[in-house]
Amino acid sequence: MTAANGEDDDLARAPWIPAPRESADDHADLADHAEPPVLSHTVLKSLLGAWALSACSTAETKAVEDHLTICAPCADEALRLRDAVALLHEDRDLDLDPLLRSRVLENCLGRRPARIPVPAWATPYDAETARLDALLRDIGESEWHAPVRLKWHEDDRPVRRKSTVAGVIGHLLAVDGLVSGALGLTDPLGPDTSPELTPTQRTETFWSSLTRPPNRSLRAPWRDQSHTLIRTVSFAGREVADLTVTYGDFALPLKDALLERAFECWLHADDIANAVAYPYDPPSGPHLHGMIDLAARLLPAAVAHRRRTGRAAPSRHLVTAGAPGRSLHLEVEGAGGGHWYIALDSPAALGSPDHTVAQVALDGVEFCQLVAGRITPEEAAAGQTGDRQAIQDVLAAAASLSHL
Repeated sequence: MTAANGEDDDLARAPWIPAPRESADDHADLADHAEPPVLSHTVLKSLLGAWALSACSTAETKAVEDHLTICAPCADEALRLRDAVALLHEDRDLDLDPLLRSRVLENCLGRRPARIPVPAWATPYDAETARLDALLRDIGESEWHAPVRLKWHEDDRPVRRKSTVAGVIGHLLAVDGLVSGALGLTDPLGPDTSPELTPTQRTETFWSSLTRPPNRSLRAPWRDQSHTLIRTVSFAGREVADLTVTYGDFALPLKDALLERAFECWLHADDIANAVAYPYDPPSGPHLHGMIDLAARLLPAAVAHRRRTGRAAPSRHLVTAGAPGRSLHLEVEGAGGGHWYIALDSPAALGSPDHTVAQVALDGVEFCQLVAGRITPEEAAAGQTGDRQAIQDVLAAAASLSHL
Protein backbone atom coordinates (compact mmCIF):
# COMPACT_ATOMS: atom_id res chain seq x y z
CA MET A 1 0.00 0.00 0.00
CA THR A 2 1.28 3.46 -0.86
CA ALA A 3 1.40 6.14 1.86
CA ALA A 4 -0.28 9.53 1.42
CA ASN A 5 3.05 11.21 0.78
CA GLY A 6 3.97 8.65 -1.87
CA GLU A 7 6.21 6.52 0.38
CA ASP A 8 5.78 2.78 0.07
CA ASP A 9 6.30 1.32 3.54
CA ASP A 10 4.51 -0.30 6.40
CA LEU A 11 3.91 3.03 8.07
CA ALA A 12 0.87 3.65 5.85
CA ARG A 13 -0.79 0.57 7.35
CA ALA A 14 -0.07 1.29 10.99
CA PRO A 15 1.49 4.26 12.72
CA TRP A 16 4.93 3.72 14.13
CA ILE A 17 4.86 3.52 17.93
CA PRO A 18 8.16 4.15 19.67
CA ALA A 19 9.37 1.35 21.87
CA PRO A 20 9.34 1.92 25.62
CA ARG A 21 12.34 3.91 26.80
CA GLU A 22 14.93 2.24 28.96
CA SER A 23 15.10 3.68 32.41
CA ALA A 24 18.30 5.42 33.41
CA ASP A 25 19.81 4.83 36.82
CA ASP A 26 23.12 5.33 38.52
CA HIS A 27 24.53 2.18 36.88
CA ALA A 28 23.29 2.84 33.35
CA ASP A 29 25.81 3.46 30.62
CA LEU A 30 24.61 6.86 29.51
CA ALA A 31 27.28 7.07 26.88
CA ASP A 32 25.65 4.22 24.99
CA HIS A 33 23.23 5.83 22.55
CA ALA A 34 20.80 3.73 20.59
CA GLU A 35 20.94 3.94 16.84
CA PRO A 36 18.24 6.28 15.52
CA PRO A 37 15.32 4.42 13.95
CA VAL A 38 14.66 4.83 10.26
CA LEU A 39 11.54 6.97 10.16
CA SER A 40 9.52 8.48 7.36
CA HIS A 41 9.15 12.18 6.75
CA THR A 42 5.56 12.08 8.07
CA VAL A 43 6.55 10.56 11.39
CA LEU A 44 9.53 12.86 11.81
CA LYS A 45 7.34 15.87 11.14
CA SER A 46 4.85 14.64 13.75
CA LEU A 47 7.66 14.49 16.31
CA LEU A 48 8.68 18.12 15.91
CA GLY A 49 6.37 19.33 18.67
CA ALA A 50 7.68 16.75 21.14
CA TRP A 51 11.24 17.57 20.08
CA ALA A 52 10.68 21.29 20.70
CA LEU A 53 9.47 20.42 24.20
CA SER A 54 12.50 18.13 24.75
CA ALA A 55 10.08 15.23 25.21
CA CYS A 56 11.62 12.84 22.66
CA SER A 57 13.78 9.88 23.55
CA THR A 58 17.47 10.02 22.75
CA ALA A 59 16.98 7.97 19.58
CA GLU A 60 14.02 10.08 18.45
CA THR A 61 15.94 13.30 19.12
CA LYS A 62 18.87 12.15 16.99
CA ALA A 63 16.55 11.04 14.19
CA VAL A 64 14.74 14.39 14.19
CA GLU A 65 17.93 16.46 14.31
CA ASP A 66 19.51 14.43 11.49
CA HIS A 67 16.37 15.05 9.44
CA LEU A 68 16.44 18.81 10.11
CA THR A 69 19.82 19.10 8.40
CA ILE A 70 18.36 17.92 5.10
CA CYS A 71 14.74 19.20 5.21
CA ALA A 72 14.35 22.97 5.09
CA PRO A 73 10.54 23.07 5.69
CA CYS A 74 10.87 20.95 8.83
CA ALA A 75 13.82 23.04 9.98
CA ASP A 76 11.74 26.23 9.69
CA GLU A 77 8.86 24.59 11.54
CA ALA A 78 11.19 23.36 14.27
CA LEU A 79 12.59 26.86 14.75
CA ARG A 80 9.10 28.31 15.02
CA LEU A 81 8.07 25.70 17.59
CA ARG A 82 11.20 26.27 19.67
CA ASP A 83 10.43 30.02 19.73
CA ALA A 84 6.87 29.25 20.83
CA VAL A 85 8.13 27.00 23.62
CA ALA A 86 10.36 29.82 24.84
CA LEU A 87 7.19 31.85 25.55
CA LEU A 88 6.04 29.12 27.95
CA HIS A 89 9.06 29.63 30.22
CA GLU A 90 7.73 30.32 33.71
CA ASP A 91 10.30 33.04 34.39
CA ARG A 92 9.25 35.09 31.36
CA ASP A 93 7.01 38.10 32.13
CA LEU A 94 4.24 38.10 29.53
CA ASP A 95 2.97 41.61 30.43
CA LEU A 96 3.37 44.15 27.68
CA ASP A 97 6.05 46.75 28.14
CA PRO A 98 4.20 49.82 29.54
CA LEU A 99 6.24 52.03 27.20
CA LEU A 100 5.23 50.02 24.13
CA ARG A 101 2.28 52.28 23.28
CA SER A 102 4.34 55.46 23.41
CA ARG A 103 7.13 53.91 21.31
CA VAL A 104 4.67 52.68 18.69
CA LEU A 105 2.96 56.09 18.53
CA GLU A 106 6.28 57.90 18.37
CA ASN A 107 7.42 55.68 15.53
CA CYS A 108 4.14 56.09 13.66
CA LEU A 109 4.06 59.86 14.06
CA GLY A 110 7.70 60.05 13.01
CA ARG A 111 6.83 58.36 9.74
CA ARG A 112 3.56 60.22 9.19
CA PRO A 113 2.49 63.12 11.42
CA ALA A 114 -1.12 63.05 12.58
CA ARG A 115 -3.47 64.92 10.28
CA ILE A 116 -5.30 66.33 13.31
CA PRO A 117 -2.66 66.68 16.05
CA VAL A 118 -3.58 67.09 19.72
CA PRO A 119 -2.89 70.71 20.75
CA ALA A 120 0.18 71.07 22.94
CA TRP A 121 -1.92 72.51 25.78
CA ALA A 122 -4.12 69.37 25.77
CA THR A 123 -1.33 66.77 25.75
CA PRO A 124 -0.91 66.66 29.58
CA TYR A 125 -4.60 65.74 29.95
CA ASP A 126 -4.30 63.18 27.16
CA ALA A 127 -1.24 61.63 28.81
CA GLU A 128 -2.59 61.55 32.37
CA THR A 129 -5.96 60.07 31.44
CA ALA A 130 -4.16 57.37 29.41
CA ARG A 131 -1.87 56.58 32.36
CA LEU A 132 -4.80 56.32 34.77
CA ASP A 133 -6.71 54.12 32.32
CA ALA A 134 -3.71 51.77 32.13
CA LEU A 135 -3.75 51.51 35.93
CA LEU A 136 -7.49 50.77 35.94
CA ARG A 137 -7.06 47.99 33.38
CA ASP A 138 -4.58 46.26 35.68
CA ILE A 139 -6.65 46.13 38.86
CA GLY A 140 -9.09 43.38 39.79
CA GLU A 141 -12.82 43.59 40.48
CA SER A 142 -12.44 43.70 44.26
CA GLU A 143 -9.88 46.51 44.10
CA TRP A 144 -12.49 48.85 42.62
CA HIS A 145 -14.01 48.88 46.10
CA ALA A 146 -10.70 49.54 47.90
CA PRO A 147 -11.02 52.51 50.30
CA VAL A 148 -9.51 55.82 49.19
CA ARG A 149 -9.22 58.81 51.54
CA LEU A 150 -9.61 62.08 49.66
CA LYS A 151 -7.91 65.17 51.09
CA TRP A 152 -8.14 68.89 50.40
CA HIS A 153 -8.29 72.24 52.24
CA GLU A 154 -11.25 74.45 53.05
CA ASP A 155 -11.16 77.57 55.23
CA ASP A 156 -7.58 76.91 56.31
CA ARG A 157 -8.34 73.46 57.64
CA PRO A 158 -7.79 70.00 56.16
CA VAL A 159 -10.87 68.15 54.96
CA ARG A 160 -11.07 64.36 54.61
CA ARG A 161 -13.64 62.30 52.74
CA LYS A 162 -13.82 58.52 52.46
CA SER A 163 -14.50 57.03 49.05
CA THR A 164 -13.48 54.07 46.90
CA VAL A 165 -11.50 53.60 43.70
CA ALA A 166 -14.76 53.57 41.74
CA GLY A 167 -16.00 56.61 43.65
CA VAL A 168 -12.88 58.56 42.64
CA ILE A 169 -13.49 57.73 38.97
CA GLY A 170 -17.05 58.97 39.40
CA HIS A 171 -15.65 62.20 40.87
CA LEU A 172 -13.33 62.68 37.88
CA LEU A 173 -16.21 61.95 35.48
CA ALA A 174 -18.42 64.55 37.19
CA VAL A 175 -15.84 67.35 37.36
CA ASP A 176 -14.47 66.74 33.85
CA GLY A 177 -18.08 67.35 32.83
CA LEU A 178 -17.43 71.07 33.46
CA VAL A 179 -15.14 71.06 30.44
CA SER A 180 -17.63 69.00 28.44
CA GLY A 181 -20.34 71.58 29.15
CA ALA A 182 -18.10 74.46 28.06
CA LEU A 183 -17.56 72.69 24.73
CA GLY A 184 -21.26 72.01 24.25
CA LEU A 185 -20.86 68.27 24.86
CA THR A 186 -23.05 66.02 27.00
CA ASP A 187 -22.81 66.69 30.72
CA PRO A 188 -22.63 63.41 32.69
CA LEU A 189 -24.87 65.00 35.35
CA GLY A 190 -27.60 65.69 32.79
CA PRO A 191 -28.71 68.67 30.69
CA ASP A 192 -30.53 70.42 33.55
CA THR A 193 -27.51 70.64 35.86
CA SER A 194 -26.75 74.14 37.08
CA PRO A 195 -23.50 75.54 35.62
CA GLU A 196 -22.85 77.28 38.95
CA LEU A 197 -22.11 74.07 40.87
CA THR A 198 -18.62 73.80 42.35
CA PRO A 199 -16.54 70.64 41.80
CA THR A 200 -17.51 69.43 45.30
CA GLN A 201 -21.21 70.03 44.63
CA ARG A 202 -21.03 68.29 41.25
CA THR A 203 -19.35 65.28 42.84
CA GLU A 204 -21.91 65.03 45.65
CA THR A 205 -24.73 65.36 43.10
CA PHE A 206 -23.28 62.57 40.96
CA TRP A 207 -22.65 60.24 43.89
CA SER A 208 -26.17 60.77 45.27
CA SER A 209 -27.68 60.00 41.84
CA LEU A 210 -26.24 56.48 41.79
CA THR A 211 -28.72 53.74 42.64
CA ARG A 212 -25.98 51.41 43.89
CA PRO A 213 -22.39 51.79 45.11
CA PRO A 214 -20.05 52.86 42.30
CA ASN A 215 -18.16 50.05 40.60
CA ARG A 216 -15.93 49.38 37.61
CA SER A 217 -18.77 50.19 35.19
CA LEU A 218 -17.82 53.88 35.61
CA ARG A 219 -14.53 53.36 33.80
CA ALA A 220 -16.13 53.22 30.33
CA PRO A 221 -18.09 56.52 30.54
CA TRP A 222 -15.13 58.29 32.15
CA ARG A 223 -12.74 57.10 29.42
CA ASP A 224 -15.25 57.83 26.65
CA GLN A 225 -15.66 61.37 27.96
CA SER A 226 -11.89 61.97 28.10
CA HIS A 227 -11.50 60.65 24.54
CA THR A 228 -14.34 62.90 23.37
CA LEU A 229 -12.77 65.95 25.01
CA ILE A 230 -9.40 65.33 23.35
CA ARG A 231 -10.98 64.65 19.98
CA THR A 232 -13.16 67.77 20.18
CA VAL A 233 -10.36 70.20 21.09
CA SER A 234 -8.10 68.61 18.47
CA PHE A 235 -10.61 69.25 15.69
CA ALA A 236 -11.55 72.70 17.03
CA GLY A 237 -7.93 73.88 17.26
CA ARG A 238 -6.91 77.26 18.66
CA GLU A 239 -10.42 78.68 18.46
CA VAL A 240 -11.48 76.97 21.72
CA ALA A 241 -8.32 77.50 23.81
CA ASP A 242 -9.73 80.67 25.42
CA LEU A 243 -13.28 79.44 26.06
CA THR A 244 -14.31 80.02 29.67
CA VAL A 245 -14.82 77.01 31.94
CA THR A 246 -16.73 77.93 35.10
CA TYR A 247 -15.94 76.10 38.34
CA GLY A 248 -18.75 77.68 40.31
CA ASP A 249 -16.80 80.25 42.31
CA PHE A 250 -13.99 80.80 39.80
CA ALA A 251 -13.27 80.30 36.10
CA LEU A 252 -10.38 79.32 33.86
CA PRO A 253 -9.76 79.48 30.10
CA LEU A 254 -10.16 76.06 28.51
CA LYS A 255 -6.42 75.52 27.95
CA ASP A 256 -5.80 76.05 31.68
CA ALA A 257 -8.87 74.04 32.66
CA LEU A 258 -7.58 70.97 30.81
CA LEU A 259 -4.20 71.43 32.49
CA GLU A 260 -5.98 71.61 35.87
CA ARG A 261 -7.91 68.43 35.01
CA ALA A 262 -4.62 66.71 34.08
CA PHE A 263 -3.26 67.76 37.48
CA GLU A 264 -6.31 66.35 39.27
CA CYS A 265 -6.18 63.16 37.22
CA TRP A 266 -2.57 62.55 38.25
CA LEU A 267 -3.17 63.28 41.95
CA HIS A 268 -6.25 61.03 42.10
CA ALA A 269 -4.45 58.32 40.14
CA ASP A 270 -1.77 58.51 42.81
CA ASP A 271 -4.49 58.18 45.48
CA ILE A 272 -5.80 55.06 43.73
CA ALA A 273 -2.32 53.63 43.27
CA ASN A 274 -1.61 54.02 46.98
CA ALA A 275 -4.92 52.33 47.81
CA VAL A 276 -4.15 49.24 45.69
CA ALA A 277 -0.35 49.18 46.20
CA TYR A 278 0.40 49.99 42.56
CA PRO A 279 3.62 51.78 41.52
CA TYR A 280 2.86 55.15 39.96
CA ASP A 281 5.25 57.88 38.81
CA PRO A 282 4.72 61.65 38.58
CA PRO A 283 4.03 63.20 35.16
CA SER A 284 6.84 63.85 32.71
CA GLY A 285 9.02 66.89 33.39
CA PRO A 286 7.44 69.20 30.76
CA HIS A 287 3.90 68.30 31.84
CA LEU A 288 4.74 68.72 35.52
CA HIS A 289 6.30 72.11 34.73
CA GLY A 290 3.06 73.22 33.08
CA MET A 291 1.02 72.19 36.13
CA ILE A 292 3.37 74.04 38.50
CA ASP A 293 3.29 77.09 36.23
CA LEU A 294 -0.53 77.14 36.33
CA ALA A 295 -0.53 77.03 40.13
CA ALA A 296 2.10 79.80 40.29
CA ARG A 297 0.00 81.99 37.98
CA LEU A 298 -3.04 81.50 40.23
CA LEU A 299 -1.22 82.36 43.46
CA PRO A 300 -1.40 86.22 43.26
CA ALA A 301 -5.20 86.09 42.90
CA ALA A 302 -5.42 83.49 45.69
CA VAL A 303 -3.39 85.72 48.02
CA ALA A 304 -5.64 88.71 47.15
CA HIS A 305 -8.80 86.65 47.82
CA ARG A 306 -7.49 85.57 51.21
CA ARG A 307 -6.63 89.21 51.97
CA ARG A 308 -10.22 90.29 51.23
CA THR A 309 -11.52 87.65 53.65
CA GLY A 310 -9.06 88.61 56.38
CA ARG A 311 -6.87 85.52 56.07
CA ALA A 312 -3.78 87.29 54.72
CA ALA A 313 -1.82 90.35 55.76
CA PRO A 314 -2.88 93.70 54.22
CA SER A 315 -1.04 95.08 51.19
CA ARG A 316 1.96 97.14 52.12
CA HIS A 317 2.18 99.15 48.90
CA LEU A 318 -0.18 100.36 46.23
CA VAL A 319 1.00 99.05 42.90
CA THR A 320 -0.10 100.23 39.47
CA ALA A 321 -1.43 97.46 37.24
CA GLY A 322 1.40 96.04 35.17
CA ALA A 323 4.10 97.56 37.36
CA PRO A 324 6.55 95.45 39.38
CA GLY A 325 5.86 95.10 43.10
CA ARG A 326 6.89 93.16 46.17
CA SER A 327 7.50 89.55 45.18
CA LEU A 328 8.17 86.12 46.61
CA HIS A 329 10.75 84.02 44.76
CA LEU A 330 9.30 80.51 44.38
CA GLU A 331 12.05 78.05 43.50
CA VAL A 332 10.78 74.61 42.54
CA GLU A 333 13.41 71.91 42.33
CA GLY A 334 13.53 68.62 40.43
CA ALA A 335 11.83 67.55 37.22
CA GLY A 336 9.43 70.23 36.00
CA GLY A 337 10.93 72.84 38.30
CA GLY A 338 11.91 76.43 37.68
CA HIS A 339 11.74 79.92 39.15
CA TRP A 340 8.61 82.04 39.61
CA TYR A 341 8.15 85.46 41.15
CA ILE A 342 4.80 85.78 42.91
CA ALA A 343 3.33 89.30 43.18
CA LEU A 344 2.28 89.90 46.81
CA ASP A 345 0.43 93.23 46.88
CA SER A 346 -1.84 92.96 43.84
CA PRO A 347 -2.73 90.24 41.29
CA ALA A 348 -2.37 92.95 38.61
CA ALA A 349 1.24 93.66 39.59
CA LEU A 350 4.23 91.96 38.02
CA GLY A 351 6.44 89.64 40.03
CA SER A 352 10.01 90.85 39.82
CA PRO A 353 13.39 89.50 40.99
CA ASP A 354 14.38 93.09 41.78
CA HIS A 355 11.55 93.39 44.32
CA THR A 356 11.97 90.03 46.04
CA VAL A 357 11.31 90.11 49.79
CA ALA A 358 11.26 86.35 50.45
CA GLN A 359 12.22 83.03 48.91
CA VAL A 360 10.75 79.53 49.21
CA ALA A 361 12.38 76.38 47.81
CA LEU A 362 10.29 73.24 47.33
CA ASP A 363 10.54 69.96 45.45
CA GLY A 364 8.20 69.87 42.44
CA VAL A 365 6.08 66.93 43.61
CA GLU A 366 5.93 68.35 47.15
CA PHE A 367 4.70 71.70 45.83
CA CYS A 368 1.98 69.92 43.85
CA GLN A 369 0.94 67.97 46.97
CA LEU A 370 0.61 71.28 48.81
CA VAL A 371 -1.51 72.76 46.01
CA ALA A 372 -3.66 69.61 46.00
CA GLY A 373 -4.21 69.76 49.76
CA ARG A 374 -2.39 66.50 50.42
CA ILE A 375 -0.05 68.23 52.86
CA THR A 376 -0.44 71.38 54.97
CA PRO A 377 1.69 74.52 54.66
CA GLU A 378 3.31 73.53 57.96
CA GLU A 379 4.21 70.08 56.59
CA ALA A 380 5.84 71.44 53.46
CA ALA A 381 9.57 70.90 53.93
CA ALA A 382 10.45 74.23 52.40
CA GLY A 383 13.69 76.17 52.46
CA GLN A 384 12.52 79.62 53.54
CA THR A 385 14.29 82.97 53.78
CA GLY A 386 13.06 86.55 54.06
CA ASP A 387 9.68 88.00 55.03
CA ARG A 388 7.96 85.34 57.18
CA GLN A 389 4.48 86.81 56.70
CA ALA A 390 4.86 86.78 52.91
CA ILE A 391 5.99 83.14 53.03
CA GLN A 392 3.06 82.17 55.25
CA ASP A 393 0.56 83.97 53.00
CA VAL A 394 1.83 82.32 49.80
CA LEU A 395 2.00 78.78 51.23
CA ALA A 396 -1.49 79.13 52.71
CA ALA A 397 -2.75 80.47 49.37
CA ALA A 398 -1.22 77.45 47.60
CA ALA A 399 -3.14 75.08 49.88
CA SER A 400 -6.34 77.07 49.35
CA LEU A 401 -6.23 76.23 45.62
CA SER A 402 -7.19 72.64 46.45
CA HIS A 403 -10.70 71.29 46.13
CA LEU A 404 -12.41 67.92 45.97
